Amino acid sequence: KINLPPMLTFDEGIPPGGRHISAWFLIISGFIVGFAASIMGVGGGFLTFPMFVYGLGVSSMTTLDTDIFQIVFTAGYGSITQYAIYGFIFYTLAMGMLLGSLIGIQIGSIVTKIVPGSTIRAFYALTVSAGFLNRLCALPAKLAEMGWIPKLSPMLEKTLDIIGIWGFFAIIIAFAVWVFYSFFSNLDVLKTEEVN
Repeated sequence: KINLPPMLTFDEGIPPGGRHISAWFLIISGFIVGFAASIMGVGGGFLTFPMFVYGLGVSSMTTLDTDIFQIVFTAGYGSITQYAIYGFIFYTLAMGMLLGSLIGIQIGSIVTKIVPGSTIRAFYALTVSAGFLNRLCALPAKLAEMGWIPKLSPMLEKTLDIIGIWGFFAIIIAFAVWVFYSFFSNLDVLKTEEVN
């Protein structure tokens, strides 16, 4: 624990008195996430989750909710100031994605209330691993294209490509099935909590 003022209190309902964190660590984390969002066109969740949960000790639920909230501002600001003014945004596509995202966020946020944080962290690790597998399978072809390694046989290149794509989507689909299963199998619990 590093007590570097100013200290902020969070997760007040989890341990008695809550947890404390230096604002400086949040600012540094925010800089890293904002930088990644601007250069890669991502919301930054793949960085925020491990930084907050494993690095700063924030609970999984607080991390997810906080990340979704901050994405509104970082992605909105970045997309307007860096991309929209230059005509790089396809608005029709963005609206379709927005509608799907709104439904997905609602289901996902409900699932985080009924699933243990350790399970969420495990599935997060699996989804990041899916992206890693996809890029790892694409790497040899890219290195051969740049002349850093000998040219691959077309059969090997195609096999690696298929493994990367199918492996990625198999893991992501398994994650989605698990989320929907968790949601629909716990509807009675959710309805009971809503009544209370």
